[in-house]
Amino acid sequence: MRLDKFLAAPERLGSRARAVTALERGKVYVNTIEVGVADSGRRLAVGDIVRLWMDRPGSARARPRIGRAGDLDVVFEDDDLLVVNKPAGILSVPLERKTDVPSVYEQIEDRFRSHGKRRPFVVHRIDQNTSGLVVFAKHAEAQKRLKLQFARREPDRVYLAVVYGHPDPASGSWRDMLVWDTKALIQKETHPRDPNGTDALSEYRVVESFRDASLIEVRLRTGRRNQIRIQARLRGHTLVGEERYVYGPDTLRTIDFGR
Repeated sequence: MRLDKFLAAPERLGSRARAVTALERGKVYVNTIEVGVADSGRRLAVGDIVRLWMDRPGSARARPRIGRAGDLDVVFEDDDLLVVNKPAGILSVPLERKTDVPSVYEQIEDRFRSHGKRRPFVVHRIDQNTSGLVVFAKHAEAQKRLKLQFARREPDRVYLAVVYGHPDPASGSWRDMLVWDTKALIQKETHPRDPNGTDALSEYRVVESFRDASLIEVRLRTGRRNQIRIQARLRGHTLVGEERYVYGPDTLRTIDFGR
Protein backbone atom coordinates (compact mmCIF):
# COMPACT_ATOMS: atom_id res chain seq x y z
CA MET A 1 0.00 0.00 0.00
CA ARG A 2 1.16 3.55 -0.75
CA LEU A 3 2.12 5.70 2.23
CA ASP A 4 -0.38 8.47 1.43
CA LYS A 5 -3.26 5.99 1.13
CA PHE A 6 -2.22 4.35 4.40
CA LEU A 7 -2.27 7.74 6.18
CA ALA A 8 -5.56 8.81 4.58
CA ALA A 9 -7.45 5.73 5.82
CA PRO A 10 -10.56 6.53 7.95
CA GLU A 11 -9.04 4.99 11.08
CA ARG A 12 -5.94 7.20 10.72
CA LEU A 13 -5.98 10.75 9.34
CA GLY A 14 -9.23 10.32 7.47
CA SER A 15 -8.44 12.19 4.26
CA ARG A 16 -5.74 12.71 1.67
CA ALA A 17 -5.62 16.43 2.48
CA ARG A 18 -4.76 15.69 6.12
CA ALA A 19 -2.19 13.14 5.00
CA VAL A 20 -0.50 15.69 2.72
CA THR A 21 -0.52 18.31 5.49
CA ALA A 22 1.12 15.87 7.91
CA LEU A 23 3.77 15.03 5.31
CA GLU A 24 4.36 18.71 4.51
CA ARG A 25 4.83 19.56 8.18
CA GLY A 26 7.29 16.76 8.83
CA LYS A 27 5.10 14.82 11.25
CA VAL A 28 5.38 11.39 9.60
CA TYR A 29 8.13 8.86 10.30
CA VAL A 30 8.68 5.47 8.69
CA ASN A 31 10.99 3.22 10.68
CA THR A 32 12.25 6.27 12.68
CA ILE A 33 13.10 8.18 9.45
CA GLU A 34 11.18 11.40 8.77
CA VAL A 35 9.42 11.39 5.40
CA GLY A 36 7.81 14.17 3.36
CA VAL A 37 5.47 14.86 0.47
CA ALA A 38 8.00 13.51 -2.02
CA ASP A 39 7.63 10.14 -0.29
CA SER A 40 3.83 10.04 -0.49
CA GLY A 41 3.91 7.40 -3.24
CA ARG A 42 6.29 5.15 -1.33
CA ARG A 43 5.19 1.54 -1.09
CA LEU A 44 5.05 0.29 2.49
CA ALA A 45 6.58 -3.11 3.13
CA VAL A 46 5.53 -5.74 5.66
CA GLY A 47 7.04 -4.79 9.01
CA ASP A 48 7.35 -1.06 8.30
CA ILE A 49 6.45 1.07 11.34
CA VAL A 50 4.66 4.36 10.59
CA ARG A 51 4.50 6.97 13.36
CA LEU A 52 2.62 10.27 13.49
CA TRP A 53 3.83 13.00 15.86
CA MET A 54 0.44 14.66 16.17
CA ASP A 55 -2.90 14.26 17.93
CA ARG A 56 -5.37 11.82 16.38
CA PRO A 57 -7.69 13.23 13.66
CA GLY A 58 -10.55 15.35 14.95
CA SER A 59 -8.91 16.17 18.27
CA ALA A 60 -7.03 19.27 17.10
CA ARG A 61 -8.34 22.66 18.12
CA ALA A 62 -8.27 25.69 15.88
CA ARG A 63 -4.87 27.38 16.10
CA PRO A 64 -4.68 31.13 16.61
CA ARG A 65 -2.53 32.90 14.01
CA ILE A 66 0.11 34.48 16.20
CA GLY A 67 2.99 36.38 14.62
CA ARG A 68 3.12 38.21 11.30
CA ALA A 69 5.01 37.35 8.13
CA GLY A 70 6.85 40.65 8.57
CA ASP A 71 8.40 39.30 11.78
CA LEU A 72 10.45 36.80 9.76
CA ASP A 73 14.21 37.26 9.76
CA VAL A 74 15.00 35.85 6.31
CA VAL A 75 18.72 35.16 5.96
CA PHE A 76 18.64 33.61 2.48
CA GLU A 77 16.05 32.89 -0.20
CA ASP A 78 16.05 31.59 -3.77
CA ASP A 79 13.65 29.66 -6.00
CA ASP A 80 14.16 26.42 -4.04
CA LEU A 81 14.56 27.25 -0.38
CA LEU A 82 14.19 29.76 2.42
CA VAL A 83 16.51 30.13 5.43
CA VAL A 84 15.07 31.85 8.50
CA ASN A 85 16.76 32.95 11.71
CA LYS A 86 14.32 31.58 14.32
CA PRO A 87 14.21 33.41 17.65
CA ALA A 88 13.95 31.49 20.91
CA GLY A 89 10.43 30.97 22.24
CA ILE A 90 8.58 30.07 19.06
CA LEU A 91 8.24 26.69 17.35
CA SER A 92 9.82 25.67 14.07
CA VAL A 93 6.66 23.73 13.10
CA PRO A 94 3.18 23.81 14.71
CA LEU A 95 2.37 21.26 17.42
CA GLU A 96 -1.19 20.27 18.28
CA ARG A 97 -0.30 20.13 21.98
CA LYS A 98 0.99 23.73 21.87
CA THR A 99 -1.80 25.54 20.07
CA ASP A 100 -1.01 28.86 21.78
CA VAL A 101 2.62 28.95 20.62
CA PRO A 102 3.40 30.56 17.22
CA SER A 103 5.66 28.87 14.67
CA VAL A 104 8.03 29.93 11.91
CA TYR A 105 6.14 27.58 9.57
CA GLU A 106 2.91 29.56 10.03
CA GLN A 107 4.70 32.86 9.47
CA ILE A 108 6.17 31.54 6.22
CA GLU A 109 2.71 30.25 5.25
CA ASP A 110 1.34 33.78 5.67
CA ARG A 111 4.24 35.19 3.66
CA PHE A 112 3.75 32.71 0.84
CA ARG A 113 -0.01 33.27 0.83
CA SER A 114 0.47 37.00 0.38
CA HIS A 115 2.63 36.26 -2.67
CA GLY A 116 0.22 33.67 -4.11
CA LYS A 117 2.55 30.77 -3.38
CA ARG A 118 1.98 27.30 -1.92
CA ARG A 119 2.85 26.14 1.58
CA PRO A 120 6.48 25.69 2.65
CA PHE A 121 7.97 22.21 3.03
CA VAL A 122 9.65 21.21 6.29
CA VAL A 123 13.29 20.12 6.02
CA HIS A 124 14.37 20.05 9.68
CA ARG A 125 13.60 21.84 12.93
CA ILE A 126 15.20 23.15 16.10
CA ASP A 127 13.76 23.25 19.62
CA GLN A 128 11.31 25.93 20.72
CA ASN A 129 13.74 27.58 23.13
CA THR A 130 16.66 27.44 20.70
CA SER A 131 17.47 30.29 18.35
CA GLY A 132 19.16 29.69 15.03
CA LEU A 133 18.83 29.00 11.32
CA VAL A 134 16.00 26.81 10.01
CA VAL A 135 15.73 25.71 6.38
CA PHE A 136 12.41 25.32 4.54
CA ALA A 137 11.95 24.09 0.97
CA LYS A 138 9.65 25.74 -1.56
CA HIS A 139 8.69 22.56 -3.40
CA ALA A 140 8.67 18.80 -2.87
CA GLU A 141 11.77 18.06 -4.97
CA ALA A 142 13.83 20.61 -3.03
CA GLN A 143 12.57 19.13 0.24
CA LYS A 144 13.62 15.65 -0.87
CA ARG A 145 17.12 16.78 -1.86
CA LEU A 146 17.64 18.87 1.27
CA LYS A 147 16.43 16.07 3.55
CA LEU A 148 18.89 13.75 1.83
CA GLN A 149 21.70 16.20 2.58
CA PHE A 150 20.73 16.24 6.26
CA ALA A 151 20.48 12.42 6.29
CA ARG A 152 24.03 12.31 4.90
CA ARG A 153 25.10 14.78 7.62
CA GLU A 154 26.39 17.24 5.04
CA PRO A 155 25.16 20.52 6.64
CA ASP A 156 27.44 21.80 9.40
CA ARG A 157 25.19 22.21 12.47
CA VAL A 158 26.84 24.20 15.26
CA TYR A 159 25.17 25.43 18.46
CA LEU A 160 26.19 27.49 21.48
CA ALA A 161 24.86 26.65 24.94
CA VAL A 162 25.53 27.61 28.55
CA VAL A 163 25.75 24.61 30.89
CA TYR A 164 26.21 24.17 34.61
CA GLY A 165 29.73 23.24 35.66
CA HIS A 166 32.86 22.72 33.60
CA PRO A 167 33.09 19.82 31.10
CA ASP A 168 36.27 17.83 31.54
CA PRO A 169 38.09 17.49 29.22
CA ALA A 170 37.47 20.90 27.70
CA SER A 171 36.87 19.38 24.28
CA GLY A 172 35.88 15.97 22.99
CA SER A 173 32.90 13.98 21.77
CA TRP A 174 29.69 12.63 23.28
CA ARG A 175 28.24 9.38 21.98
CA ASP A 176 25.07 7.77 23.33
CA MET A 177 22.33 5.36 22.33
CA LEU A 178 19.01 7.17 22.72
CA VAL A 179 15.35 6.20 22.46
CA TRP A 180 12.39 8.57 22.21
CA ASP A 181 9.75 8.05 24.89
CA THR A 182 6.48 8.66 23.04
CA LYS A 183 4.50 9.05 26.29
CA ALA A 184 6.84 11.32 28.24
CA LEU A 185 7.97 13.05 24.99
CA ILE A 186 11.63 13.01 25.98
CA GLN A 187 14.81 11.26 24.92
CA LYS A 188 16.16 8.55 27.20
CA GLU A 189 19.43 6.68 27.29
CA THR A 190 19.12 3.03 26.30
CA HIS A 191 21.35 0.00 25.82
CA PRO A 192 23.21 -0.59 22.51
CA ARG A 193 21.04 -3.60 21.62
CA ASP A 194 17.72 -1.76 21.89
CA PRO A 195 16.07 -2.19 18.45
CA ASN A 196 14.40 1.22 18.87
CA GLY A 197 17.61 2.96 19.90
CA THR A 198 19.38 5.50 17.68
CA ASP A 199 23.02 6.55 17.77
CA ALA A 200 23.69 10.14 18.88
CA LEU A 201 27.07 11.76 18.32
CA SER A 202 28.18 15.32 19.14
CA GLU A 203 31.53 17.10 19.33
CA TYR A 204 31.98 19.86 21.88
CA ARG A 205 34.50 22.39 23.12
CA VAL A 206 34.46 24.89 25.97
CA VAL A 207 34.47 28.42 24.56
CA GLU A 208 34.53 30.28 27.89
CA SER A 209 34.47 29.24 31.55
CA PHE A 210 32.70 31.09 34.34
CA ARG A 211 32.64 30.47 38.08
CA ASP A 212 29.67 28.10 38.01
CA ALA A 213 29.05 27.51 34.31
CA SER A 214 30.57 27.17 30.86
CA LEU A 215 29.77 28.42 27.39
CA ILE A 216 30.20 25.47 25.04
CA GLU A 217 30.10 25.03 21.28
CA VAL A 218 28.48 21.80 20.12
CA ARG A 219 28.76 20.41 16.61
CA LEU A 220 26.08 17.82 15.80
CA ARG A 221 27.16 14.77 13.85
CA THR A 222 23.69 13.24 14.18
CA GLY A 223 20.39 15.08 14.52
CA ARG A 224 18.34 13.42 17.25
CA ARG A 225 15.52 15.31 18.88
CA ASN A 226 16.73 17.25 21.97
CA GLN A 227 20.17 15.71 21.39
CA ILE A 228 22.35 18.39 22.99
CA ARG A 229 20.02 18.75 25.97
CA ILE A 230 20.03 15.06 26.88
CA GLN A 231 23.72 14.46 26.12
CA ALA A 232 24.87 17.39 28.25
CA ARG A 233 22.61 16.25 31.11
CA LEU A 234 23.89 12.67 30.96
CA ARG A 235 27.33 14.07 31.78
CA GLY A 236 26.14 16.22 34.67
CA HIS A 237 26.12 19.50 32.75
CA THR A 238 22.47 20.48 32.46
CA LEU A 239 21.75 23.40 30.14
CA VAL A 240 21.02 26.61 32.02
CA GLY A 241 17.25 27.20 31.85
CA GLU A 242 16.49 23.54 31.14
CA GLU A 243 13.12 22.41 32.49
CA ARG A 244 12.58 18.97 30.96
CA TYR A 245 15.93 17.17 31.22
CA VAL A 246 16.40 17.80 34.92
CA TYR A 247 16.69 14.80 37.24
CA GLY A 248 17.50 14.03 40.87
CA PRO A 249 19.24 16.87 42.70
CA ASP A 250 19.23 19.20 39.71
CA THR A 251 17.32 22.42 40.23
CA LEU A 252 17.14 25.68 38.32
CA ARG A 253 19.51 27.97 40.16
CA THR A 254 21.17 31.35 39.83
CA ILE A 255 24.47 31.34 37.95
CA ASP A 256 27.44 33.35 39.21
CA PHE A 257 29.38 34.29 36.06
CA GLY A 258 32.13 35.81 38.19
CA ARG A 259 31.96 39.24 36.59
